[in-house]
Amino acid sequence: MSSQDTLESALGDLERLESEGLAALGAADSPEAVEAARIEYLGQKSGRLKAAQERLRTLEPSGKRAYGQRFNGVKQALEAALEEARTRLERRAVAADALDVTLPGSRPRLGHRHPLTQTADELIDLFGRFGFSVARGPEVEDTRHNFDALNIPPVHPARDPLDNFYLSESTMLRSQTSTVQIRVMEAQPPPVRVIAIGRVYRPDTVDATHSFMFHQVEGLMVDRGVTMADLKTVLRLFARSYLGQDVKIRFRPSFFPFTEPSVEVDMLWHGGDRWVEMGGAGMVDPNVLRAVGYDPEEVTGFAFGLGIERLCMRRHGIDDIRLLYQGDVRFLEQF
Repeated sequence: MSSQDTLESALGDLERLESEGLAALGAADSPEAVEAARIEYLGQKSGRLKAAQERLRTLEPSGKRAYGQRFNGVKQALEAALEEARTRLERRAVAADALDVTLPGSRPRLGHRHPLTQTADELIDLFGRFGFSVARGPEVEDTRHNFDALNIPPVHPARDPLDNFYLSESTMLRSQTSTVQIRVMEAQPPPVRVIAIGRVYRPDTVDATHSFMFHQVEGLMVDRGVTMADLKTVLRLFARSYLGQDVKIRFRPSFFPFTEPSVEVDMLWHGGDRWVEMGGAGMVDPNVLRAVGYDPEEVTGFAFGLGIERLCMRRHGIDDIRLLYQGDVRFLEQF
């Protein structure tokens, strides 16, 4: 056999060694199979790569350089395939440990309702026990429901563009939940006993007690013979049920276009010495009743509006409204 034929044969054996070794390592699907392929092809004593290295001695000097270069390439390829096989099995083991379908599922850590949501739900439950159902309405409202039907004339300062979020001449972000009361009365005849709850918008400068968006709960009761005594009774019962039996309530004369007479409702809580405004209230103005097709000679009603943020802050001793909207988990976890 010539030296050229011997070199060609040796290179051919290297090609087969590489091909078979890569196939064996690629097909190994267990640590035992990977180790067996390593010993067969890369073993230090009896591996096939070791035998191929020994063959270098049998070649003519002119062929050793070419054979040696090809041998190094085969060795590097097999070593890389061995490392890849080991990494593949390690990843599979990690994945198996991370998800064992035979184990019971892990219960996810749940959060809880926001303090404002808790307050709103408590108010819904409390007024529900007083016989009030819940009504909701759109936050993008027309000026008829936000102003006209509530007896607020075009020249009234409450309609000033600087005090409202107008979207067009006739639409706006509602500035009060009283809009829902109008929609309820338009849709059903008396008697009516509902609370309207939701977000309202006013371009106030944000500080410790003001926000451009806040929440209101409005109450409305319309029927035959409803009086101011009914209004005061409902608000006193509400205050004692929500804030505690030691809360004191007072009513101060005031003015709202949609109620007549009108009052401001203040609360004195936990034996304090400072009165804090809780909301506004009054008897529904006859013009409002006429605007929705009711006869003020036949029915009367009362309405009140309370700020949910203010009630929440008073209940939990929160001194800055901004804390309710910053999403700080350290603050929210307290509730």
